[in-house]
Amino acid sequence: MSDPILPRIRPEIAALPPYRQGKQAGADAFKLSSNENPFDPLPQVVAALAEATPMNRYPDATARALRERLGERYGVEPDAVHIASGSVAILYQLVQAAATVGDEVIYAWRSFEAYPGLPLVAGATGVQVPLTDGARHDLDAMAAAVTDRTRVIIVCTPNNPTGPIVTSAEFAAFVTKVPQDVLIVLDEAYAEFVTAPDAVDGLAERIFEAHPNVVVLRTFSKAYGLAGLRVGYAIGHPRVLDAARSTAVPLSVTGAAERAATASLDAEDELRARVAVIVERRALLVDGLRAQGWDVPDAQGNFVWLPTGEATAAVATAFEDAGLIVRAFPGDGIRISVGEPESLPRVLEVAAAQRG
Repeated sequence: MSDPILPRIRPEIAALPPYRQGKQAGADAFKLSSNENPFDPLPQVVAALAEATPMNRYPDATARALRERLGERYGVEPDAVHIASGSVAILYQLVQAAATVGDEVIYAWRSFEAYPGLPLVAGATGVQVPLTDGARHDLDAMAAAVTDRTRVIIVCTPNNPTGPIVTSAEFAAFVTKVPQDVLIVLDEAYAEFVTAPDAVDGLAERIFEAHPNVVVLRTFSKAYGLAGLRVGYAIGHPRVLDAARSTAVPLSVTGAAERAATASLDAEDELRARVAVIVERRALLVDGLRAQGWDVPDAQGNFVWLPTGEATAAVATAFEDAGLIVRAFPGDGIRISVGEPESLPRVLEVAAAQRG
């Protein structure tokens, strides 16, 4: 039987590998591959989900209640807040709105694994700027890479998967070097875990007001522990966010997600206490790994980075054999999420054995 004739697909899309999720863990393993929050949902969040919008009704397509709540929190109008099914969804929307064939999208590399697909799907060209020593963004090189074809620049801080932040002074200098008609997306998915006093904070510093071409992204997936519900938000100039809203898939944020996110904002003290515990565990991991001789970059998210280079596959296998599911980036390194307390000594034991 001959193969069927299938519809023609854009060759660049056919060649684009789908996003690779962190590997799932078995019953006896720790899943440290997806930067998830290891804590169970808070009781008040579970209660809010029990009162979620009935499944036979569509949610509010604009997530108005959550936008109003976030607007009050950050001192902006609701139209300056955009809600989507995770902050990565907003990235797709913004790139689709701003870039097309012949345009360029600049981002650091290595950074979030979804970034290379963003310009390709839009028909644009991705421009990767290598990280500096210390696995940090090279903002000077990123500014120098801007051309008249540049439409979007993505800055990830803390950088996923390597961990370091962009400082406030660095970002302030960077913004002045970028043309005002180029969109800068400040991806702060891990902002709640940051302890570095000089880190940029796009919302606290209200950078989007002084620079309307800057949009700040946050998510409820990490610190707030709602990864399974998929809800993230952006704050920026309303007309820029209108472009994201125009390219969004309608009704993609469920009523359950909106209610859970709002309940999480009501439980800020409890959530901050959980973040503090994760930060303590992160410090234990970093200190322990560095004591073994690992060159671990500054870790400011809920994960640590092992620069294992060509040994990445072998080291990842050793972790998996020990019941630790980590995220391997072949040829570069391994990202290990900060998980349950019982996972910490096991991570350090395996890491020590790999150092020889």
